[in-house]
Amino acid sequence: MTVRRVTGIETEYGISVPGDPGANPMLLSAQVVNAYASPATGSMRSSLTGGSRARWDYEDEAPLRDARGYEIDRAKAHPSQLTDAPGRSPGTRRAAPNASDVVTAETEDPTMANVILTNGARFYVDHAHPEYSSPEILTPRDAVLWDRAGELILLDALRRVAATPGLTPVTIYKNNTDGKGASYGTHENYLMNRSTSFTDVVRHLTPFFVSRQVFTGAGRVGIGQDSARPGFQISQRADFFEVEVGLETTMKRPIINTRDEPHATVEKYRRLHVIIGDATMCEVATLLKIGTTSLVLAMLEAGALEGGPAGNLQLAEPVRALHEVSHDPGLTQLVRLRDGRRMTAVQLQRAYLEAAQAFVADRYGEDADADTVEVLTRWEQILTKLETDVFSAAREVDWIAKLRLLEGYRSRDGLDWDHARLAAVDLQWSDIRPEKGLYLKLAERGQVERLLDPADVARAVEHPPTDTRAYFRGECLARYGPRVAAASWDSVIFDIAGRGALQRVPTLEPLRGTKEHVGALLDRCETAEELVAALTNG
Repeated sequence: MTVRRVTGIETEYGISVPGDPGANPMLLSAQVVNAYASPATGSMRSSLTGGSRARWDYEDEAPLRDARGYEIDRAKAHPSQLTDAPGRSPGTRRAAPNASDVVTAETEDPTMANVILTNGARFYVDHAHPEYSSPEILTPRDAVLWDRAGELILLDALRRVAATPGLTPVTIYKNNTDGKGASYGTHENYLMNRSTSFTDVVRHLTPFFVSRQVFTGAGRVGIGQDSARPGFQISQRADFFEVEVGLETTMKRPIINTRDEPHATVEKYRRLHVIIGDATMCEVATLLKIGTTSLVLAMLEAGALEGGPAGNLQLAEPVRALHEVSHDPGLTQLVRLRDGRRMTAVQLQRAYLEAAQAFVADRYGEDADADTVEVLTRWEQILTKLETDVFSAAREVDWIAKLRLLEGYRSRDGLDWDHARLAAVDLQWSDIRPEKGLYLKLAERGQVERLLDPADVARAVEHPPTDTRAYFRGECLARYGPRVAAASWDSVIFDIAGRGALQRVPTLEPLRGTKEHVGALLDRCETAEELVAALTNG
């Protein structure tokens, strides 16, 4: 089942105060996260229960470890790279000789604006933005589902702020740049086999990431990091990338990020941390972003990219090609390959698609799972539309839907690309308020394709996926909230009366801790004390 892979999406949301451009974004972001973590005052029940404020456990984080085989000297690292710094606890020790699954933690993270939700997600302040990090999921559709749940969580937080006396009302955008030179990320994470050569990861994924923006780009008014040149481009993020490979995420951004922090069993897994994607509102675009990347990774791990249609697509100048593709909404730009050939981004994507079709047909034939078939079908449909009539993909692709809307304003009012009204429309596209956001208005009118039932999205706000370890994390918070002192992607820490130290339950295997694996155990354990005792004695 080639698109089934442990993945997740992290989105840093844009935040501002109308009429006050000098407002402190870090304080505003903390206000938003803390308002959501407070007792419910808005229209939606919080995905925090029992007044729990479990903190984030930084014990196993290693943001300076590089996939190229070394670790950066902490004293030389940029402060933005030290994501493990807040309240990092000291080492751990075993609770008892026979406690194979439970160890103790000495301290907990004191950061206030940093919470874990009952749907298994993390909601916190990162680089002066409120960030929603989805729970681990297995399918592209689930990626869309819990990403959309994050939008509802941010909307509820915004409304809580507005309803609380003394707090400053804010506007929140699901975008990636303020149009004045600042960029903030939408990151994807894919768990993959550590045995896969990282050299091969760079070689095969660089052309794929450069070219996939033709259907994953969110679109932007302005060219250049500060939008100084008039025009429209495909991607919000492309202009902010300056190198092909590197560890940074906020400076000298690389097409391929080398952070080697799997949040899982280190000997088995690597987490591919993808920082080059845009924040997409269109559900089909998000599905394709996750699904096509998962397929390419499956081929890469299997060695199936060698010698096929996508086996020799290395770009002569990857960063230049990334910018050139983004700056060409007409999709005619030819980028130069190392072997001298020139191809458009759509042609590059067609090569990857053909390789994926052959791979799935050879490995699975008629037995290919429905998720993989859907991604392959939609991938081909989108590329065909882009090859024949770009605007025919406006129901599925953000940048095309946005461009069509902007061209309507330009045609009606005779506006040039440097007109302030177009920049305002660009920003309003990603406003998360249904009464204000232009994408959400189009969705309400049926002018973009929706994949999800709103009831399923509302449920995902409070409930975790059942087929990854996020189920254990989320259910522990829902059932035993007051006893959960801290948690992370690979641990849940309990504060158990009568025990001398906090009790850490490692969750290093992402496909354990599922409903099938621990559901009956959780149902048997009415208290956290019973659960920890069962794990310790089991």
